[in-house]
Amino acid sequence: MGTPKALLDAGGLTFVERVIHAHRAGGCSRVLVALPTLDGPVAARAVEAGARVVKNPSPADGPIGSLRASLRVLDDSVEGISFCPVDHPLLHEDTVKELIDVFRRTRAPLVVPTFNGKRGHPVLFGRALFEELLNDALPEGARTVVHRHLDATVSVPVEDEGTVIDIDDMIAYRRHYPDGYHLHVQGSVEDLQGR
Repeated sequence: MGTPKALLDAGGLTFVERVIHAHRAGGCSRVLVALPTLDGPVAARAVEAGARVVKNPSPADGPIGSLRASLRVLDDSVEGISFCPVDHPLLHEDTVKELIDVFRRTRAPLVVPTFNGKRGHPVLFGRALFEELLNDALPEGARTVVHRHLDATVSVPVEDEGTVIDIDDMIAYRRHYPDGYHLHVQGSVEDLQGR
């Protein structure tokens, strides 16, 4: 998108702050944000929003690199992990709560929200899949694991379109945030119109 997506304005909060808030308010006991570096403006925003920043030594691997970096710092008491890319800032906290409730009730290895029949984020992975997610032989990253376990997946129909809205270009960003062309950097706001 030509700018750090995590710092784009999403209605008064940045993308990263929105995703953190949805998970904290939705019932996650800890929120981890995996980044290539432990400092910088995204890390600062994440910490201010109540997350712990973990170093992703393999950002070129895509989302699976972030997921693996997070899994490696978890202790044995963690039963599951909710994985959500930063480009889903429209996610509602009630959806996270519902997914966690279903996960706790069913003990399914995978819990996935669906909106109008389409799978979205966050994806809840149970501890039974952690080792598989850490395996290097995943041609499509976490998607490979999801496809391998579709028969054991619990799909949760939700009314939250934010689960399937992936804001990964400026056209999508302007559609959902027509007044939000700002980049938040260390407490200042830089106007991005025209970029």
